[in-house]
Amino acid sequence: MPRVVTDTIVDLPVKEATTLMPHLIAQLPMCKRNTIKDYLRHDQVMVNGQVTRQFDTPLKQGDDVKVNQSRAFVVFHHPRLKIYYEDDDILVVYKGYGLLSMATDKKKQGTAYSILRDYLKEKDPRNKLFIVHRLDQQTSGLMMFAKNEKAKDAMQHNWNNMVLERKYIAVLEGYLDQPEGEVRSYLAENARHEVYSTQNPEEGKLAVTRYKTLKARNGYTMVEVSLDTGRKNQIRVHMKDLGHPISGDRRYGAKPSPIQRLALHAQTLRFVHPITRKDMNFSSAIPQAFSKLV
Repeated sequence: MPRVVTDTIVDLPVKEATTLMPHLIAQLPMCKRNTIKDYLRHDQVMVNGQVTRQFDTPLKQGDDVKVNQSRAFVVFHHPRLKIYYEDDDILVVYKGYGLLSMATDKKKQGTAYSILRDYLKEKDPRNKLFIVHRLDQQTSGLMMFAKNEKAKDAMQHNWNNMVLERKYIAVLEGYLDQPEGEVRSYLAENARHEVYSTQNPEEGKLAVTRYKTLKARNGYTMVEVSLDTGRKNQIRVHMKDLGHPISGDRRYGAKPSPIQRLALHAQTLRFVHPITRKDMNFSSAIPQAFSKLV
């Protein structure tokens, strides 16, 4: 068994404007100046969630300063994933397109789940990670994970009540007859794992998708999509039902994409925190490639 290194993290909240070194000296009177310099040199000081080595970093009232007296802070870096928020219970991340959310029969490693799990294990081998929901491989945007079973169960068992808002941006082929509206159908899946719409409630599960046009140009329409339900491939199937598949969605009838990707992005994720019950609201920028299309 590898030796478990326990972090010893000291919180040093900032009560008045200053710079980092004087603040550390004042807040850590038991530490010698050289010890504090070592903390900075070895990535053991964090300001507002960011590790810094700059002794003259300006601080303002309310800033959050932490010192890990055991070892360097474990910092997450990945070209296809960015952590938007992390606490003891949840992770909210931005997933780039082309990255699997979770393992498949063919691919176990290099998924958003495995990358984040390895990051948490590096911090503490006892850490765990749980999947709450997923995004398609070619869909970019915001998703969340749970760091303990209590948080996972709270989200999964009460998903429709806990998730307050999910908004997507999609670029569709062609121009819509109605600038906004709603698509309602039952979604089922065939033996080839293709999702399709039906009006038979005994054949599939109810799916409701609302859309609103943001702009239309160059033979494409950018829409904001919100979900009343969260079914597999829901937006992709419902846009096909409208006769305007998402750009690049070959599976559901679209032509090859000029931007070499599926033009679907999970822009907004708002939910009730599964433990603290706080309103958590996150938003991400529309991919630049989408704006080039429309």
